[in-house]
Amino acid sequence: MASMLKSLKLLADPTRLRILLLLEAEPLSVAELQEILGMGQSRISTQLSQLKVAGLVTDHRSGKHNIYACAAPLRLLELGREAAREVPELAKDGAGLRHLLRKRKDKAREYFDELAGRFGRDYVPGRSWKGLAEALLKAMPAGVVADLGAGEGTLSQLLAQRATKVIAVDISPKMVEFGQELARKNGLANLEFRLGDIEEPPIKDRSVDLAVFSQALHHAGHPPRALAEARRILRPGGRVLVLDLLRHRFEKARELYADRWLGFGEAELAEMLEQAGFIRIETAVVDREARPPKFQTMLGTGLRKPRAT
Repeated sequence: MASMLKSLKLLADPTRLRILLLLEAEPLSVAELQEILGMGQSRISTQLSQLKVAGLVTDHRSGKHNIYACAAPLRLLELGREAAREVPELAKDGAGLRHLLRKRKDKAREYFDELAGRFGRDYVPGRSWKGLAEALLKAMPAGVVADLGAGEGTLSQLLAQRATKVIAVDISPKMVEFGQELARKNGLANLEFRLGDIEEPPIKDRSVDLAVFSQALHHAGHPPRALAEARRILRPGGRVLVLDLLRHRFEKARELYADRWLGFGEAELAEMLEQAGFIRIETAVVDREARPPKFQTMLGTGLRKPRAT
């Protein structure tokens, strides 16, 4: 192992310190560190290499990945944890790690990760996204649904087939007008359109059972605020559902689609949901487009804590 002086010099770098403390909590792969830290593979690999040469981390092969673990002495870690109080990203790292560990335990997620990208490419009689969507809507418990950022209300109309009531909120007066007229023509008396911002939806506290953001959160000026508002309007035990783009680099989306954010990372969305006060948070990549810019669609869910019994 390198000298204490050299080790302290290495850990003076906040990135290396963050990596070491994450590995102290849980052995991780480079890909998992990427997900938590939101950094590039080459940058993380470089930092790990320096820590490994110094004897502060070890690695072993597991399948296709190298798994890294902390090997630093206790007294150095104690100093590192003390110094980490000055690193503002530490809380974010903890939230990202907790989310990652939840994902590891989620066997269903492994199945959907395997399914994502293949579903619909290979023909299987009777299997389609439309068929699945219709079946799931029929199975959805009846209740009050808020479709936040509803646009012209395509999803709202589907939800209204099962829900007791659907409140569709959109910031565009023309979208609201179009949606209202469409609901009237289709005889959907339980579908109500309201003009408003998803960061301040005109809906009473604790009045809905399900809040949905379908490709809407990346249009929000402050996504965490929109998620906090979703929690406000949900009844205890209510659920939030976020369908949005995984983080990408297609800058033209800002101009073409008026996107404020170029998608979100899975850990980033999970952290925002956690900070908004949701529990039982899950995320998964549910679709990968084959054509450039090869957008990927992410699904995130969370629960407003039920009342204590």
